[in-house]
Amino acid sequence: MPKPKASLKARYATDKLGVVGTLAVDAGDFRLLASATDTTFVGGPSLNGLSLSIEKPGSFFIDYDVPKQDVLFQFMNTVRVLDKPLNLTYTHEKGVNQTALNGTLVLDPANKLSANYGFDSGNCRLKYTYMHGAKTTFEPSYDFAQNSWDFTVLQKLSDDDILRASYETSSKVLGLDWSRNSMLNGTLKISASVNLAEKQKVPKFCAESSWNFDM
Repeated sequence: MPKPKASLKARYATDKLGVVGTLAVDAGDFRLLASATDTTFVGGPSLNGLSLSIEKPGSFFIDYDVPKQDVLFQFMNTVRVLDKPLNLTYTHEKGVNQTALNGTLVLDPANKLSANYGFDSGNCRLKYTYMHGAKTTFEPSYDFAQNSWDFTVLQKLSDDDILRASYETSSKVLGLDWSRNSMLNGTLKISASVNLAEKQKVPKFCAESSWNFDM
C-alpha cells in the first residue's frame, strides 16, 4: 500500500500570515489530495479552507471546495502541430461559471509560445519563453484586455537557487523573487515588490517556506 505524502507551506507577508497543508495518496495512476489552510483550524476544526481533489497527472484534475460546494474541472492533452507538441489545458470552474483554455506550443527546447483565452471575458494573453543558454530565461507577455506588456527574467544562480525579476506595465509593479530548493525536501522563497506608480514607494516583502515528507 503506498504511503501518504504530505506537504506544509507557511507564508509570511507584510500584510498577512498564512499556512497551507496538503495530504496526497497515490492510488495507482491516480492521486487523491486533501488540502487545508489556517482558517480550517481557527476556533476549532471546520470546513473553511478545506478542499478535496483527485488527479491523473497529465490527464485531468478535479477539485472540490467543501465550504463553497464548488467544483473545478481541468483536463490536459497533447497534440502535434507541424510535428511540434502543443500542450492543451481546459479549465472550468462551476461556481463562477468561468472557462479558460491554455495552450503551449514547444517550438524547440529553447523556445515556447503560450496562449490563454478566457471564454467568459473574451480576454487573451500571449507569452513567449526564450531560454538563453542553460541559466537565463526571458518571458515577455501581452495582455489584450489591458493592452499591456509584462516582462519576466529568470536567472539560475546554481542548481538550487533561482532569481526572478518581473515588471507589470499595467500596474507598474516591479518584483524580485529568490527561491531555493532545500536538501531537506523543502523550498524557501523570499519576494519583494514595489508599486512605482505610488508616491510613497514602500516595498512589500513576503517569505514562503514549504516542507515535503512521507507519513
